[in-house]
Amino acid sequence: MEVLMIAGLGNPGDEYSQTRHNAGLDFVNFQCSKYSLVPKKEKLIHGSYAIKEFDDFKLIFLKPSTFMNESGKCISKAKKFFDLQTSQILIVHDELDLPNGYIKLKKAGGHGGHNGLRNIIDQMQGDNNFKRLRLGIGHPGKGKDVTTYVLKKASKKDRSQLEKTFDNCNSIGELIMTEGWEKNHHALSYR
Repeated sequence: MEVLMIAGLGNPGDEYSQTRHNAGLDFVNFQCSKYSLVPKKEKLIHGSYAIKEFDDFKLIFLKPSTFMNESGKCISKAKKFFDLQTSQILIVHDELDLPNGYIKLKKAGGHGGHNGLRNIIDQMQGDNNFKRLRLGIGHPGKGKDVTTYVLKKASKKDRSQLEKTFDNCNSIGELIMTEGWEKNHHALSYR
């Protein structure tokens, strides 16, 4: 049976809930809610997960319990726990370089300055062959403090746009598994 693990990056704790930096984690929460899944904690992987099985494939939704900058610990342990290839992993994360509400799928690549991605690549000994769903959160502007920006809750307007984006790409895992990556990676990059 084919498998895709969808991991949402973010920081644990209520104080980080619905901050821009938690867009990936919020997306996985949205997916779990859509499928009526309740993630279960697993100490061995430093996170929690839920599985949705279909006829020909299954989706694993992963929520790291580590902080963003230590995401690689959970992702690498989950990769081993579920016996996955790196190419079977889709990392969902916030993206400063895309306007709020835009999404872009990427097949592989570097970390682009994102500390969560940097740590994942480091923990997987340089293997960066995982897929990414980049969720645009916008940029605060030149000379503005990026850390403060990403750790703040988005405005109601920006949050509403981000949630609309979650809804627009709510079947992304199913589409990738049934129609293939190549067909969808351009079609699913939009606002």
